[in-house]
Amino acid sequence: MLESEADFELVGEATNGQEAVDLCQALQPDLALLDIRMPQLDGLAATRLIRQIAPHTRVAIVTMHENPDYLVEALRAGVVGYVLKDSTRRTFVAAVRQALRGETFINGSMTVQLLQRLATTHESSSPPRIQLTRREQEVLQLITQGKTNREIGQLLNISVGTVKIHVEHIIAKLGVSDRTQAAVRAIDLGLLK
Repeated sequence: MLESEADFELVGEATNGQEAVDLCQALQPDLALLDIRMPQLDGLAATRLIRQIAPHTRVAIVTMHENPDYLVEALRAGVVGYVLKDSTRRTFVAAVRQALRGETFINGSMTVQLLQRLATTHESSSPPRIQLTRREQEVLQLITQGKTNREIGQLLNISVGTVKIHVEHIIAKLGVSDRTQAAVRAIDLGLLK
């Protein structure tokens, strides 16, 4: 699907998870596209290893598994994208571009399933200790809706730079490494209204 995109360069192709890890270590690509189910080493284990040996390489999962449990595990492993194989070419290319920019992409139907799963499994035994400002809560709410920094800025009438600062504060306060993990953690902690 990416061959016709002039600004993408395919630098390697693996037949199993271990080969993918080895190629990422040798080639240090900007993005690795993996399946959840691969021989020798599954996509989640491969993702964890790639994040260690090639920390600047982003990983996206391309899979047929429309399962929110897989999605949660993939996010915990550190992926920046979760794209279904039956996605349109346009969606697939957009997902890759978003991942290359460091933004997380999750197929729309999977986002809804993820939020439903987290909402039904959330059990709050005590109030969260994490305190977000009103603006950080607004930004976080829009992150969970899949909005980009530019869209958040437009909706809240603030600059993209200000949005980025709020996102950095949210990520630091929640103790996570990216905006998708921040959304998952916020839902787990019951921080969103």
